[in-house]
Amino acid sequence: MRLLFAAFLFSLVLQAPAQDHYLFIGTYTNTGSKGIYVYKFDSNTGELNWVSNTDSSANPSFLAVTGDGKYLYAVNEVSRDRSGFVASYAFDAANGKLSFLNKQSSGSENPCHVSVTKDGKWVAVANYTGGSLAMLPVNTDGSLQPFAQHLVHEGKGFNPQRQEKPHVHSVFFSPEEKYLFSPDLGLDMISIYKFDGAAKEPLLPAANPQVATQPGAGPRHLEFSPGGKYMYVLEELGGAIDVYGYNDGEATFIQRVPTHPSDYKGQPGSADIHVSPDGKFLYASNRGDENNIAIYAINPVNGMIANLGYQSTLGTGPRNFMIDPSGNFLLVANQKTNNIVIFRRNKFTGMLSETGKQLEIPSPVCLKMLKHAF
Repeated sequence: MRLLFAAFLFSLVLQAPAQDHYLFIGTYTNTGSKGIYVYKFDSNTGELNWVSNTDSSANPSFLAVTGDGKYLYAVNEVSRDRSGFVASYAFDAANGKLSFLNKQSSGSENPCHVSVTKDGKWVAVANYTGGSLAMLPVNTDGSLQPFAQHLVHEGKGFNPQRQEKPHVHSVFFSPEEKYLFSPDLGLDMISIYKFDGAAKEPLLPAANPQVATQPGAGPRHLEFSPGGKYMYVLEELGGAIDVYGYNDGEATFIQRVPTHPSDYKGQPGSADIHVSPDGKFLYASNRGDENNIAIYAINPVNGMIANLGYQSTLGTGPRNFMIDPSGNFLLVANQKTNNIVIFRRNKFTGMLSETGKQLEIPSPVCLKMLKHAF
């Protein structure tokens, strides 16, 4: 009887429905990459299988996918005639292929980050070298109109080598999409804009339009907690995470925590930050001499974080990483070693463990996943 019951349980495991999701990979194309890659990812096993790729896009380094999964937007991180570009693609979930729609100027040089509203009507883009951000309206077929608004930051920061002028590094809509937050690495500042999707020029300065970080911090990316009660800002140059309380466009400082051990003597190079789907843990990637993922527990009462440890990324230059929709796995894109490494994530402890699974991709920069079970 026990053998029959065990066999029955094993058959149920074998019959468990696959949890495949589409994974989109943005890359730099100067080292042999074909552009944007599409894979299927199994959230039960951590397996990746190639589906398709583009072959005519220059440096589609950062990506954004609409909530319905029908369209994808990619920055073309280039500088031609003092401008980079944003490209739009239609995505066919039936065959996993991207179809190029059009591209528009990003307003200035080297766009490095892009976001899209939940309704898919607006695309925001950050221009790193140009020190600006732009807002592009979206047509009903997913293609882009020319930018309707282009805002150029002015000034410089504390570090003369890295902060000689503004460097807008990212653009994030607040959870309720009433505001747009834009970390500027060059100015040690997070700009806050009020967002009105019905206006021709949708951005206006918020009531308190700026959050200043420590001099030389170089804010890069940010992440809101599930529910939007807290905001976590990653400092690239300072090697720290700034914790803020968030409410209706207002950010209130709570805590600053290093992304590296206290005895680390190298140059910080923090790159990306994400909160687990359950809101219990926070992760940040470090490049430079560290090349690891820093792991933190989040206090549910006050949003403060406490370091739990570090996990080697098994490569160098972890520019971007993501947690899959199930929360079972964390995937890291190591830009300099051309590999994407899949780690299993313990949902109870937050810690990561090696699966032995890796994917070789030239210069992977961005990972985005479309939650779509097949």
